[in-house]
Amino acid sequence: MKNLKKLILAFAIVYAPIAANAWGLLGHRIVGEIADSYLTPNARKGIKQILGNETLAMSANWADFIKSDTSYRYLNNWHYVNLPEGLDKSGLGNFLDGFKEANIYSKTNEMIALLKDPKTPADKKVFAMRLLVHLIGDMHQPMHTARKEDLGGNRISVMWFGQKSNLHRVWDEQLIDYQQLSYTEYTKAINFATPQQLTEWNKASLKDCIFESYEICNKIYATGIKNDDKLSYNYNFDWIGTLNNQLLKGGVRLAKVLNEIYK
Repeated sequence: MKNLKKLILAFAIVYAPIAANAWGLLGHRIVGEIADSYLTPNARKGIKQILGNETLAMSANWADFIKSDTSYRYLNNWHYVNLPEGLDKSGLGNFLDGFKEANIYSKTNEMIALLKDPKTPADKKVFAMRLLVHLIGDMHQPMHTARKEDLGGNRISVMWFGQKSNLHRVWDEQLIDYQQLSYTEYTKAINFATPQQLTEWNKASLKDCIFESYEICNKIYATGIKNDDKLSYNYNFDWIGTLNNQLLKGGVRLAKVLNEIYK
């Protein structure tokens, strides 16, 4: 019995980062792979000095994996920000400026500052780079700007093609996994931003990125989705374009942030 309990605990620890992933394994790797295609030579050099041969795509999930180590549980609320209903852009900006708890906005800014500071120790820069790659991805997942009362959709239980799930997991992983592509195949399938899109997306501040996700999140809620709803082909058809656009924006904007750090 004691050995069985140890086995169950070990399984839970190994499984935890997968269950808690934002954008899931594939989503974060897609964002990292897209970003890699828009890096300047200076940014590429600066990233290599920190990560060595570790690519942005392969570093992108470290922030989720490390949560299996209890000493890193403090990172949990870095991945999202709970937002109240009814905010306009200025209201959201004011909310973020006044929100004192650790959240995706404050910690993304903190990681950028660490990477810009030449006095930051090498190990801290590795940490900051891995977190930055992950958090910019999370920022573009609409359910990471969702509501506190349902834990960002985690408490909205749904059926996904006949299997029990929740709204957050559908957006983190299951819509992406349903396309049945590797992260490199997925990147090739969606990485077609026009020059006009690149210009427009690169104008966005971090607050703008969060507001865009918040607006999408509000549209998801506005469909009236509720517990026990059955989601399948129609849900994929209705939302996969939005999801792909967010993945692409996340990659483009991650590259923009990195290019600005290493001007």
